[in-house]
Amino acid sequence: MVLIAHRGNYCGLNPSKENSVSYIKEAIKLGYDVEIDIWLKDDEIWLGHDNPQYPCSINFLSKNAKKLWIHCKNLEAMDALSNFKTFNFFWHQNDDFTLTSKNFIWTYPGKRVCNKSVIVMSDIKEHNGNLCFGICADFLK
Repeated sequence: MVLIAHRGNYCGLNPSKENSVSYIKEAIKLGYDVEIDIWLKDDEIWLGHDNPQYPCSINFLSKNAKKLWIHCKNLEAMDALSNFKTFNFFWHQNDDFTLTSKNFIWTYPGKRVCNKSVIVMSDIKEHNGNLCFGICADFLK
């Protein structure tokens, strides 16, 4: 099962570091995949949950593409990433299920799952053992 650090969080919420390049690198170095939030603004890529916060290069995304689950936060980001086959990206809000560009099922908390599902929850301890591809959480340890 793939463990995905939500915005880089792996041992609890850390809003001051979430979505920063250094925090994402830290989680990847520890062996986790990472869900990141990206925006495209003025033809530049930015990381950040509620708004564009940290500049990010396409090289950083490309170098780490196999470990990143990219949550596009605006249409411009979706449009830009749709030109690349290497990225695993998606857009959602409160949908029960969202299909990623790599055909995984991003699954809202508490919804039914299958072997292609990535379950979103705050703490991995909440997992009830259901078969899934991965878990995205703030607490993975």
